[in-house]
Amino acid sequence: MPNNATAGSSMVPTGRLIPTLRADGYTQMALDRLLLEQCQTSGPVLRFYQWEGPWLSLGRHQQHWPHHWDELVRNKTIAMVRRPSGGRAVLHAGGLTYALIWPDAPHRRKQAYRDACQWLIDGFSHLGLTLQFGDESASVDDPNCFARSTAADLVDQNGIKRIGSAQRWQHGCLLQHGEIMLDPPQELWRAIFAESAPPPAPASIPRDGLDQHLSNALRTLWHQVDWSTHELTNQEREALASLESSSSSTVF
Repeated sequence: MPNNATAGSSMVPTGRLIPTLRADGYTQMALDRLLLEQCQTSGPVLRFYQWEGPWLSLGRHQQHWPHHWDELVRNKTIAMVRRPSGGRAVLHAGGLTYALIWPDAPHRRKQAYRDACQWLIDGFSHLGLTLQFGDESASVDDPNCFARSTAADLVDQNGIKRIGSAQRWQHGCLLQHGEIMLDPPQELWRAIFAESAPPPAPASIPRDGLDQHLSNALRTLWHQVDWSTHELTNQEREALASLESSSSSTVF
């Protein structure tokens, strides 16, 4: 539970919700980098987003991936971008992505994951889907983030990974990325990972309006924060354009 009010002060911490954005991978990753840079001078920030076309995001330190991924990029089957957060590769297609930027998050990583995910557990519980944390050790050999479920991830009652998460810490601020698996494309998944895709999320999970439902779950759990919705400022748009330019110059 965040509390960025000063000691002895009655000041209520403020939080920001950014309207859901649909854009290419370079724009999305550049915006998350920008929000993380601004974190020290702001309260917690939550945004959801969707990707234009299928994208594969690579973890910040991921140096190796199957050679055929490069061919899929060359023939424009997918596009690839590097995330500012860690972890392995994530396919963004048929799902919903979130970014939570949190100043003064707990420094113990496991506790930070749990505190940063409880609103998701609550939100999906209200929709009839019970989620819990995974318990497998992460594998450095498998490039697919959704191949295993660690303590950073949320799985359903059948052990199916429904939300994969990755973190980045910078100057005491936490960026947590999460991919909510809804309707993974079967053929594309097999073409990329050479295995069957996870089954779709239950029909009880709304594909439209899920972002608003989960935002409300965060508001309810982090009720001591004064949340409000704000579009990107002109200054942020200018900074974003500069970051996009540098991000899109990366060649895979």
